[in-house]
Amino acid sequence: MRTMLFLLGPLAFATPAFAQHSGHAATAQPAAAIDPSCPPEHAAMGHCTPRPAGTASGQEPGVAGPPVAPPSARALGGPMNAADQVYGTDAMADARAVLRKEHGDIVTSKVLIDRVEAGFRQGHQSYAWEAQGWYGGDVDRFWIKSEGEGTFSEAPDTAKVQALYSRAIDPWFNLQAGLRQDLAGPDRTHFVLGLQGLAPYWFDVAGALFLSTKGDLTGRFEAEYDQRLTRKLTLQPNLEFDLAAQDVPELGIGAGLSTAEAGLRLRYALIPEFAPYIGIKYERAFGRTRDLARARGDTEGFSFLIGLRTWF
Repeated sequence: MRTMLFLLGPLAFATPAFAQHSGHAATAQPAAAIDPSCPPEHAAMGHCTPRPAGTASGQEPGVAGPPVAPPSARALGGPMNAADQVYGTDAMADARAVLRKEHGDIVTSKVLIDRVEAGFRQGHQSYAWEAQGWYGGDVDRFWIKSEGEGTFSEAPDTAKVQALYSRAIDPWFNLQAGLRQDLAGPDRTHFVLGLQGLAPYWFDVAGALFLSTKGDLTGRFEAEYDQRLTRKLTLQPNLEFDLAAQDVPELGIGAGLSTAEAGLRLRYALIPEFAPYIGIKYERAFGRTRDLARARGDTEGFSFLIGLRTWF
């Protein structure tokens, strides 16, 4: 009994200190800030040295950062080309002209024979062509277009040539204006105003209005899309509409939607510049145009196509 009391005595006197120490142990120490550029596992292996807490990245401890202030009005009020004040306006204009030319402002040209083909339909054999070419820069170009069709062993039913000035109005579209001359059928010269370019989802589109010297107003819209099947094989659907504001009996055209054509061509590029193709197309006339076509003995429907696409 005496031995137990002897052991419990010191514990009774140590209770306040023990409680005070226990309170200290329960108090959580604040966690040290982790330097994101030096994680603890990297620091443990000696790969980096953590920065002291509160030190900004790229700043030495104890060194204040540079003051941050908005730019002065003088810095924003200078000339558009500050080098003009040092080297002179004329010298810098010449230097910028050379720079533009070296970085893309150059003259280019291309001739594209998009279609030269033969069509076969119920014993009726026809031919057609469609070509265009241009010469100029990225913004301004001189553009030539030609198209026509006819029956084998006969003169072309239609043959048209356009000479156009083309102006890029944005990175995707060109505004075109000029003249069109009809080389087959009644003699007609037309003023042309059109738009040609690349629509969203990579559709090649073109639309134009034609005002003839006889006062006839007609229009055309066409669209096509190149679907690559392999590196050399391409499937090209196309759609074309012709419209007229009035009847033109001597041209076989009726007011409204006059004709429509839908085609599908599969071409194989032997080389990028030379691609033979096969395909089908469906042609149909509407309204007064259809009546005039039937009176001439023209037929409508599906045709099997074989042709060539080339460019240089």
